[in-house]
Amino acid sequence: MYKSMSIEQVRALAAAKDFCFSPEEVALLRQDPRKGTQDVLLKVQRRREAHLAEEERLNSITQTELDLWGKGFKRLVGIDEVGRGPLAGPVTVGGVIFAEGSRIPGVNDSKALSPKRREELAHIIKDKAIAWAIASRDSAYIDQHGIMLAIYSCQLEIVEKLAPDYLMLDAFLLPGCSVPQLAIVKGDSKSLSIAAGSIIAKVHRDQLMVELGVTYPGYGFASHKGYGCREHYDALFSLGPCAIHRQSYLGFMKDPHE
Repeated sequence: MYKSMSIEQVRALAAAKDFCFSPEEVALLRQDPRKGTQDVLLKVQRRREAHLAEEERLNSITQTELDLWGKGFKRLVGIDEVGRGPLAGPVTVGGVIFAEGSRIPGVNDSKALSPKRREELAHIIKDKAIAWAIASRDSAYIDQHGIMLAIYSCQLEIVEKLAPDYLMLDAFLLPGCSVPQLAIVKGDSKSLSIAAGSIIAKVHRDQLMVELGVTYPGYGFASHKGYGCREHYDALFSLGPCAIHRQSYLGFMKDPHE
């Protein structure tokens, strides 16, 4: 079959099929000794290996959910926060509940994904989820209550909005909550639901920081999203803090002789 086609035709066919060939088609590719066809075969094999690796990863990150679904829990919410460390802007928490048996290829720790991929997945997550919610606390709240109480407050808001029957959280349990819960260290890379929560929270907060960059120009919020970096430090010392900076995070700016 492929021997009768030009190399360009083989390449065009492979691209149209996204390099996904059946075992029978792979066997036919192997029979064509031309280098161009063998290059296509190599890409097909790599595509297959990547697919198998992703399936294995999905099996791993859905195991906790499968165990809990098997115990009768139906509204498992995965909760994660973004924005714990920035010098400016809010801390944001995302919560996601999936239907039993859900699998979404590509969902992973938001920090491991490109901005474009995060935005793509955020749309898919919101479409596939039974329910989702986002909560934020601004810099004034963080300065008054501290970052951990701000995070807990957001998490409790998520619980109130989604009415879950089980919580899965990244690293720390939620104090003062009567809903059964499980804290998973590095949960955003070990649980589908927690990873999904981190993605929708990250996309929401990043978009907000871009908007705040227009309101408060000169700090570069659109690029660094409020985190500490050379551009941000230079702007702070040049312009001084603005309304969305966390004053409790800016101790390095104080005069040591005061």
